[in-house]
Amino acid sequence: MPQDQVPPARQPEPPEPPKPGMSPLRRLVYIIVAAILAIGGGLVGIWYYLYAEAHEWTDDAFVAGHIVPVSSRVPGRVIKIHFKDNQSVAKDALLVEIDPRDFEVRLAQARAGLESAKLQEKTARLSLALAKTVTAASIAQARGGVGQATAGLEMAKAGVAVARSKLNQADAAVAAAKATAEAAKATVGAAEADAVRTAADLKRYEELVAAKRISPQQFDAATAAARAAAAKSDAANKQAAAAEAGIAASEAERQAAADALKVAEAQVGQAEAKIVEQKGHLDDANAAPDRVAAAESQLATAASEVKRLEALVQQADLELSYTKIFAPESGYLARRTVEEGAFFQVGQAMVSLVPENVWVVANFKETAVGRLKAGQPVAITVDAYPGLVFRGRVDSVQAGSGAVFSLLPPENATGNFVKIVQRVPVKIVLDDPPDPDHLLAPGMSVIPLVDLKGTNAEAERK
Repeated sequence: MPQDQVPPARQPEPPEPPKPGMSPLRRLVYIIVAAILAIGGGLVGIWYYLYAEAHEWTDDAFVAGHIVPVSSRVPGRVIKIHFKDNQSVAKDALLVEIDPRDFEVRLAQARAGLESAKLQEKTARLSLALAKTVTAASIAQARGGVGQATAGLEMAKAGVAVARSKLNQADAAVAAAKATAEAAKATVGAAEADAVRTAADLKRYEELVAAKRISPQQFDAATAAARAAAAKSDAANKQAAAAEAGIAASEAERQAAADALKVAEAQVGQAEAKIVEQKGHLDDANAAPDRVAAAESQLATAASEVKRLEALVQQADLELSYTKIFAPESGYLARRTVEEGAFFQVGQAMVSLVPENVWVVANFKETAVGRLKAGQPVAITVDAYPGLVFRGRVDSVQAGSGAVFSLLPPENATGNFVKIVQRVPVKIVLDDPPDPDHLLAPGMSVIPLVDLKGTNAEAERK
């Protein structure tokens, strides 16, 4: 703007028109309304304060329950499915069938092996009984054989003694016969000499009697003496011959005694060999308990094999029963992953079973947990069912905040610390049985309202 120009003077603004005044009645109405609102607000505030003091609630709550994965305990191909998605099933209801043929074959093989093992056990038991019986009989028989052989040895030794005595007697008889024969030979010589002498004397007496130089009586005496000497010589020869015969008889008897002694000695040898043989039998019989122990060991082994195969049969029977999969408990099926014809491994999930027994997990602030006690009644509203209230009670408070059990729990000992109010899970159980028309499934959002002053009738009954 040029310096020689002067701006025009600012015109004054016109005054505001006067506001219309409020009537006294209207002002009184406003005052009364304001007072009523203030009193009502105060009363509402007092009521809310008292209500808040007697109740705790949180919207950080949800329905919880066990989710049981139903899986196969044996590998196999699915041949039949007996349920539909989200179906309600009762406990022990048949859900899935797996091809059982392989398991039937294994069961048949196990049963056949068990029957064979039972036959082997029976054979081992019979062998043990036979071994015990044979052992007792063999020991008794062997001891009897040893005793009999010992008696036979004593008899054989007695026979040897008798035969030796007879041989000694025969030796003495031979010696006596030889002595008798020598004496008989000496008598024969004297008798023959005497016979020769008397015969010579008789010849001389014959000549003398013929010359009548001696008397007949002397001749007769010489004749008698010659005859007596001849008879004596004959008798001596006969005695010598008899003595020789006695020697032969004695020697024959001695030979018989010697043969009898040899036989008796041979019998002693046989008796001793018999004793050795019977002692061998006895030793063999005494070793029979070892065979009994071996038979017992075989029986124990067979019995153990029977037990092992019985366990295999039970296992095969169990595996065959596992080809039919049943519901472990009542509930609802969800997240089906099984299809007919699919091959499943052990532990591979087929479907999830959600039992009907559910509860509520409410994550209350740690500043409110101290006011919660087991048994306090709870009114539960579910987002899925507006206007419907479920009744329950406080069951327990978790021993630790949710952050402690998280994957990465906080470490307040490091870095800067900012205090954060923690949430503590509280378990709330339902009083009413499950309602099939109003399904409560895990994960549903709920709002629990805990009556801190009230008591639960069911809890009091318990």
